[in-house]
Amino acid sequence: MKLGVFTPLFANLSLEEMLDKVKAAGLDAVEIGTGGNPGNHHCPTDELLESETARKEYLEKFTSRGLTISAFSCHDNPISPNKEEAAASDEILRKSIKLASLMNVPVVNTFSGTAGDSEDAKAPNWPVIPWPTVYSDIKTWQWETKLIPYWKEIGELAAASGVKIGIELHGGFLCHTPYTILKLREETNDAIGVNLDPSHLWWQGIDPVGAIKILGKAGAIHHFHAKDTYLDQDNINMYGLTDMQPYGDVQTRSWTFRSVGCGHSLTEWSDIMSALRTYGYDYVVSIEHEDPLMSIDEGFDRAVTNLQSILIKDKPLDMWWA
Repeated sequence: MKLGVFTPLFANLSLEEMLDKVKAAGLDAVEIGTGGNPGNHHCPTDELLESETARKEYLEKFTSRGLTISAFSCHDNPISPNKEEAAASDEILRKSIKLASLMNVPVVNTFSGTAGDSEDAKAPNWPVIPWPTVYSDIKTWQWETKLIPYWKEIGELAAASGVKIGIELHGGFLCHTPYTILKLREETNDAIGVNLDPSHLWWQGIDPVGAIKILGKAGAIHHFHAKDTYLDQDNINMYGLTDMQPYGDVQTRSWTFRSVGCGHSLTEWSDIMSALRTYGYDYVVSIEHEDPLMSIDEGFDRAVTNLQSILIKDKPLDMWWA
């Protein structure tokens, strides 16, 4: 495995400054935002699509520092009932797939998206309970009318481009569990998989190691985000797990994103690394820092230090003892 970082946290730095910082921290890879929610602070997406010379010069900035691009990321909602949002999301996803193909970046990360409850909807609708049965009807309509047709087309485009799609299992989107992403994968193709982020699993009550076993056996883990979640049981007793309080309300929130090791022990994180190796993922572990209690540098440095101590880097040898 290699250690990397998702770079929007360094949006205040130039590309060169960011790469120097990542290299000095001892990392191997970077995950670059091309647009959508992550923005494209370090990626002139349109310029790179238009010019082979620009692409070569851009890549040289990475390779000269011994760094690789683990993925392009453009998290957004391509099936939003807001037609402008959906069109913009679809456009940047297609551009990101094309750019990844041109630059030999193996993965594009995003969200599955969430549709509305009808063709006349103005906002997304995320049904998470089967009764009253109207919620089940909405879910069925969303999947059959919006989600599956869209991702069938994108899956074909990705496969033809030699690119994998890493869908992040994030709350608020139709694919947010191992079951839902495997269901979508079954309806599309193997280019569709996950950008697995344990932080979104813990608050749903999903054991990341268990999820890795399920998804790893299916060959569906395309990328990995290293981000932690702290669960506050006293606050869960009050607000439940579907807590709508702002992320900054740490004192009262049921769960809070944390830097690696600040929500769960390094023993648990070590188990996650072992499960990744056991079930076939030996690619980049990409740090995502969204800890509201730490500065950019402190949260990043904490994650780097903790992950360097548990990352499984070398290939295993033959069992010399047996």
